[in-house]
Amino acid sequence: MEGTEVAVKDVRDVGGDTVAIDLSNSPNWEIQPGQFVQVGLSVGEEFVVRHYTVSSPYSDGSFEITVGVDPSGELSPALAALKPDDYVSVDGPYGRSFYEDEERVVVLAGGPGVGPAVGIAERVADEHGAENVSVVYVDDEPAHNERLDTLREDGARIVVVAEDEVGEFDEAVADAVEEGGQVFVYGFEGFLADAEMALKEAGYDGEPKVENFGPEPGSEE
Repeated sequence: MEGTEVAVKDVRDVGGDTVAIDLSNSPNWEIQPGQFVQVGLSVGEEFVVRHYTVSSPYSDGSFEITVGVDPSGELSPALAALKPDDYVSVDGPYGRSFYEDEERVVVLAGGPGVGPAVGIAERVADEHGAENVSVVYVDDEPAHNERLDTLREDGARIVVVAEDEVGEFDEAVADAVEEGGQVFVYGFEGFLADAEMALKEAGYDGEPKVENFGPEPGSEE
């Protein structure tokens, strides 16, 4: 990995065994919510690299990544233990499924997909109004609840669904799609399959922007 050393500005717990990490945007990358970066850190005798999606609405001076912490994972516990003024290696940004000035959005998020969901939702709410935002988020232990609550209070459609509530998820997707807008989908492979089916049943015939986080982690992140 040929990355750039950037400073950690803040690390905070955002619920659901999840932390948000603010990183200095010292190279002045043009980063949009929904893109991802490659993050590397020396852990013991190894240099470990993982991808994390940007979860801040803007990247002026700094940007945020959201990290689900797996106690048995190689990198996430070390990232969660970082302090301000520590350094990590970052490369990017990457990805094609990110915010591109759409005026109305529907974001379907599973698990760690809540990171890009809140970043995109806040950006659209700021630039086009919260009434143009719909988020359907599936997780048994939701993260970023404060940000989601603020969006809801401002007029966004925010629905949080438990993982086993398939019918509720399908209904929420159908309601969101009915309002129109660019659809984004972020999550692991199993969630993407569920989202694809829900969109099909809802009659959505557009082109969703999809970011596949890979297989559901077991012992790995």
